[in-house]
Amino acid sequence: MSWVSKKTIEEWYSEWKNMPEYEQENLEPFRVIKIQFETQEDVNTFAKLVGAKITPRTKGIWFPPKERKHVTKIYVDEDEI
Repeated sequence: MSWVSKKTIEEWYSEWKNMPEYEQENLEPFRVIKIQFETQEDVNTFAKLVGAKITPRTKGIWFPPKERKHVTKIYVDEDEI
């Protein structure tokens, strides 16, 4: 961890002073269950039972089905690249 000068902290604080708090909504699922199928027919039956569209590219589904949120911006921490 590098040292940060007091001036830098003061500059940062002045930019963020009086900003409203941001509460991140918990978007994590309550529970995740792995389901395995022996045949494509089993997959089709399951999809029909739960009202989901399951394609070869499907990695997961929400139940009950959930509308996808369209993300217009993605923020990346450069330290994690």
